[in-house]
Amino acid sequence: MIIAGLQRTTLIDYPGKLACVVFLAGCNFRCPWCYSSELVLPMKIAKQPRLAEKDFFDFLRERKGLLEGVVICGGEPTINKELPQFIGKIKNLGYAVKLDTNGSNPEMLKNLVDIRLIDYVAMDIKASPENPAYKNLMTEGITIDKIRESVNILKGGKVDFEFRTTVVNTIHKKEEFLEIAKWIGGPNVKYYLQNFRAEKTIEPEFENIEPFKEEFLKEIAKEISPYFKICQVR
Repeated sequence: MIIAGLQRTTLIDYPGKLACVVFLAGCNFRCPWCYSSELVLPMKIAKQPRLAEKDFFDFLRERKGLLEGVVICGGEPTINKELPQFIGKIKNLGYAVKLDTNGSNPEMLKNLVDIRLIDYVAMDIKASPENPAYKNLMTEGITIDKIRESVNILKGGKVDFEFRTTVVNTIHKKEEFLEIAKWIGGPNVKYYLQNFRAEKTIEPEFENIEPFKEEFLKEIAKEISPYFKICQVR
């Protein structure tokens, strides 16, 4: 497991908690609009500075009583078999843990939920299941059925969670979000739309794509909000 970065303080990544963010390198998706290529592409990962696990846990010990939570993101954290042990060490220090995931490993997700190692999950919904772009993002062995299974695990209500979609011009259409809402919606579901940022992306041509206007995202959120407990633009 490669710890490729640490954001020492954040007020926005863990709802309601002062937290840090630890970045694990490696991902089983290839989203062309992703702006974290140094955590996804093997050639860039090899050149990325690494943080020793001991140094990370020394940091957490020093911040006990100051920080409340740890956000684990990537890349895709659930590709690491050692993730439960890693989270267990964090929990033993008294921190709440939020996991950011693409939902591609429902077996790992279910295990983490069942043994109460995670307190909050943010799962990315890349598109509607019918959108061919979703399948094109996945590496070998991942299917939309795995994504559906992860959605159902979270909607089971055993852990606090949210779904979120980065809305990308040329990838998404307005009518698609009604299909997403019908799929993931529910009385306990929080869903957030976040606008694509045209900056350093895995596929350089996406840096030239103009983001949607924020008013467009707000219009989508308003139309699909009846399907959710909370539906907002972030």
